Amino acid sequence: MENYKSDVEIKLVALDMDGTLLNKQGQVSEANRHAIQAAKDKGIIVVLSTGRSLTTSREHADSLELNSYLVTVNGSEIWDENRELVQRNLVKSEHIEWMWELSQQHNTQFWAISTERNFHNEMPEDIHRLEWMKFGFNIDDDNTRAIIMKELQDKGEFELSNSTLKNIEVNLAGINKAKGLELVCSRLGLEMKDVMAVGDSLNDLAMIKAAGMGVAMGNAQDLVKESADWVTATNEEDGVAKAIDKWVLKKY
Repeated sequence: MENYKSDVEIKLVALDMDGTLLNKQGQVSEANRHAIQAAKDKGIIVVLSTGRSLTTSREHADSLELNSYLVTVNGSEIWDENRELVQRNLVKSEHIEWMWELSQQHNTQFWAISTERNFHNEMPEDIHRLEWMKFGFNIDDDNTRAIIMKELQDKGEFELSNSTLKNIEVNLAGINKAKGLELVCSRLGLEMKDVMAVGDSLNDLAMIKAAGMGVAMGNAQDLVKESADWVTATNEEDGVAKAIDKWVLKKY
């Protein structure tokens, strides 16, 4: 696969955050920071493509001086270079309520992202007053996770993924990071073959498959590694920097 991809010309780098760009301390390493700056100096567009909301990703985008698009909440929101909303994809509030009840029934931890704020293991009194983009379950027990996953699949209304092996992330059906990046590319006059996408979890799978160069982290889930064109080092070993050095800066 590597030889087949050796002539790929990357024009946009899409980076997942947790488990990819960020280390275990939730920080961007100096090596990653330098590589991103070097890519930008070469005229490459660098986009954060994350399950996080704008609220919890903006600080990192600003610290990296990324004057580009942001794909947030797994593609539920797309923001332009001025942090103006380009597109938003909502989950029906009755579906959010149903998932919250499902989490209560199985006694799991959960989180939810509305257009106003993030909620962790608590919900507002009037769920239907807010607009929602994502619901997530944190489930330690494998059997419980399988039961909830089956319920979600049977509903047929959702895009299901994860950001760790212990959770389930739920977005509107058909909404994922690849769809978000396709919109970004169309606005920039690029194609997905011009993209290098880097990630570690199932919510990165669609963009890794769709990109011209799909890179899995060394700490990525097995299915992500199997689906990628190349596997880099872990998020503790500057895996993002190594991928940029190889495929964008062509250092080795």
